[in-house]
Parts: sequence; structure tokens; C-alpha cells
Amino acid sequence: MMDTYIGVIGGSGLYEIDGLEGATWQQVDSPWGAPSDQILTGTLEGVHMAFLPRHGRGHVHSPTTVPYRANIDALKRLGVTDVISVSACGSFREEMAPGDFVIVDQFIDRTFAREKSFFGTGLVAHVSVAHPTCPRLGSACLEAGRDAGITVHEAGTYLAMEGPQFSTLAESKMYRESWGCDVIGMTNMPEAKLAREAELCYASVAMVTDYDSWHPDHGEVDVTEIIKTLMGNSEKAKGLIARLPALLGPDRAPCPHGCDRALEYAFLTAPDKRDPALMAKLDAVAGRVL
Repeated sequence: MMDTYIGVIGGSGLYEIDGLEGATWQQVDSPWGAPSDQILTGTLEGVHMAFLPRHGRGHVHSPTTVPYRANIDALKRLGVTDVISVSACGSFREEMAPGDFVIVDQFIDRTFAREKSFFGTGLVAHVSVAHPTCPRLGSACLEAGRDAGITVHEAGTYLAMEGPQFSTLAESKMYRESWGCDVIGMTNMPEAKLAREAELCYASVAMVTDYDSWHPDHGEVDVTEIIKTLMGNSEKAKGLIARLPALLGPDRAPCPHGCDRALEYAFLTAPDKRDPALMAKLDAVAGRVL
């Protein structure tokens, strides 16, 4: 048994957590570069919590330039056990309306300009992302959201695009009709993959702001309308987050789905061929097995 430590990565519109006891912004150094910002730490109902604004306070990072590896590494260094990703998204489904939340359980990764792994030449590792989010953590987010009075959909496939531009109409129709995606966003990849490599349970709470460009009655994406919806969604998200400590509790057993043991059989590089410099950078991410 270990202590629960909830890490929240806040997306557009969410830049803090209300009600943290002993709240302190602290700098966490990472060998993978500087995280997006300092990390707000404290406790809520006796449970350790950390909050990292994905784009930085003031929204200084684009989806492509977010330092995903540094962010995940920094949370792991703090002792975080469970990561809740909160992010804005567009919807491909009429029933997933602006203002609704979706607990994402699958991804299609269309990003191409980002570092997607902690591993590489000198230490090769392969982890499974067949089920890229943690069902236990997702269920807690679903319950917390519904307790907060939010319309929450319990599953959905998230199309991760590079951005920063929104979809063309042709792309939007393809993702919706041919690929069967439910929502679209720019930030959950490679974040979810890196969390798995770091043996962190990860849940994605996607907050719907718009209908992308496929919907005949809504036209192209309007950033001013998105911002208005974002503000409302951020308040809802705070209500969801505030309920998580009571649901997850202060004591944490091993993940029943094995998220915290993802590296158990992942390494392929022979021990005598491993790069010492890379191994040193992996002290937090993979220290348990290295």
C-alpha cells in the first residue's frame, strides 16, 4: 500500500485548483527540460495533489511546444501516482454537446512534430497502449463528474491532431464518419503514451467546447464561442476535481490494470549495451525497474 498522489494536468481555461491546503507553487527540475510551469502542490481532504497548467499560466505553450516529457517526468518526481488530464475538445457526436464532458478511453494519434517516448537509442523499450487510459481512474472521474451535476459520457475515442489550426471540413467529416472518432483535441498525445511509460495511471477528461466543423448548423469553429464555453467548463472541472480525493482515498493499492507495472517486461536492450547517460535521465520514470 502506498499514498495516493493525484496529479492534474489542466488544459485551456483551467489554471488552478481551488481549496488546496498548504498550496505552494514549486519548481521541479527535470532532465528532459523545463516543465510547462511551476507545479501547484498541496492537500485536499488529506490526499496529496499537484496541479500543472499544461500550457503554462498565461497560455504560453502551443499544443506542439508543450514539453510533454518534462511534464510527466516532473509529476513522477514529485511522487504522483494518478494523473488526470483535463483538456478542451471538439465533438463529432450530436449527443456530446458543448458543455458536456467525455471520459476518453481510446486515442488515434495524428500528431507528428513531438517527441513521443522517453526511450530510444541506448535503451529501447516498448509498452502496451492497447488500453491507453486507466479504467479505475476513469471510473472515478465519471462518478465525480456526475456527482458534480455534469453531463459526462463514459467512453469515447479522441483524435489527437497536431494543430494549432482546427480541422478542415473534409478532415472533420473523415474523422467522424470513416474513422468513428468521438472527440478531437491537440494535447492528449503523446501525454497518455508518456504517462504509461512512466508507469502512471492516466485518465482523460475531455471538455466539449464545440462541434468542430462537420455540424451543418454550427459552421466553422469560432474561437470566441469556444472561449465562452471554456470558462463554464473550467468551473465544472473544478467541481469534478474536488470530488476525486474522497473517491480515490489516501491509501493506494497496486493498479488492478497494471498501469503502474507497464515497464515490467518492456526493455529490449541488453544491460551491457545500455547508455548510462540515458539511464541517468530515466531515474524517475523508470527507476523502479532500472
